[in-house]
Amino acid sequence: MGIRRPSHRNAHTFLVHVFGRGLDGDRYVVERFRSRPDGQIHPVEAEQPKGRKGGRKPPRTIASASEVKKLRPERDEIIICTALDLKASGVQIWGLNVAGLHMLRR
Repeated sequence: MGIRRPSHRNAHTFLVHVFGRGLDGDRYVVERFRSRPDGQIHPVEAEQPKGRKGGRKPPRTIASASEVKKLRPERDEIIICTALDLKASGVQIWGLNVAGLHMLRR
């Protein structure tokens, strides 16, 4: 007779990489990327703000530290949050498939 472990169908596993001073800042630039089956990583244009007239760069997505803490990636998504007021600080949040964590179960 085996021991049955409970099934967590709604469990959401992801990897967080903190760099620099992490979330010590107040405001962060949020960038989202998707991993494709061929291994390429591309920016997510659908959720990015539209570009301005005149060919200028699109405005950046800015979030507070509390909003960054609540971010959760999709399975094939990478979210990079870089601090505006701290040099080379922030977090990278990697989804389950992108980080390769699903391979550890086997």
